[in-house]
Amino acid sequence: MPVSAPAASGNASAGVPDEDEPIGAVRPAKPVARRPVVRPLAADETPDGPPCPACGTPNLPGRQFCRRCAAPLRTREQPAALPWWRTVWPFRRRVRGGSGRALRRTLLVLAVAGLLVAGFLFFPLGRYVYEDVRDKLGGTAEISPTGVTASAAAAGHPAGAAVDGLTNEYWGAPALGASLTCSFGTPFRLVGVVVHTGVSKEPREFRRGARPVRADLRVTTKDGKVHEKAVTFNDKPGKQTVRTGISDVVSVELVLRQAVGQGEGRPIAVGEVEFFRRT
Repeated sequence: MPVSAPAASGNASAGVPDEDEPIGAVRPAKPVARRPVVRPLAADETPDGPPCPACGTPNLPGRQFCRRCAAPLRTREQPAALPWWRTVWPFRRRVRGGSGRALRRTLLVLAVAGLLVAGFLFFPLGRYVYEDVRDKLGGTAEISPTGVTASAAAAGHPAGAAVDGLTNEYWGAPALGASLTCSFGTPFRLVGVVVHTGVSKEPREFRRGARPVRADLRVTTKDGKVHEKAVTFNDKPGKQTVRTGISDVVSVELVLRQAVGQGEGRPIAVGEVEFFRRT
């Protein structure tokens, strides 16, 4: 066995590490940067497109941005100039898209509504419709005249008996054509007139006296204009309503044109006349 000993000593002297010996840290190598490679410009890449609007450098036709300053090569078209009325508040365009559109629409609707209201107020037909709607929707109240006169009256049946609030007393007109005039101190909107014909509201008593069946209603306004309306009464007791709808009324005249039950000593009876205004 003396031969194996020299072989082991020979491997150690040669510097061969043993398999059980640990490996130490290795120092990394120093990195080396690559040199830039200059690529020659090909003949087909020569810019022949329009120049940049910012720096004037020519670019290829398909480019979107300048190869030198990166400015956009395709400029947007400028919007058309606004009409003068769009530059005035509140119709002018705002910075934010759609801003103010609702306000403009609202103002346009209000303007149209204002024109319609003005048409109703200043044109006769429109004003009539407007006032008629107010008459139907509003309330009414009775108004008493400040004065009452008659062109003629039978004895014991004066003009005042037609506005005293009692239907068993009446104004007696001696003949057709006689008139009853009621005046008012303050102009008002006359909505309607209620007339009670005959000597009484009792059916038997009603037939014993003369009573009107047709008359003319003349309404005078504060500007002196006279509105005439033919009225027909039913030959029965009770109130009979006449719609008028006239503004600024200062007097109302009732002229008798036709009657039934006339005879000697039987004047044409108008038991009560009531006037109603709009509240």
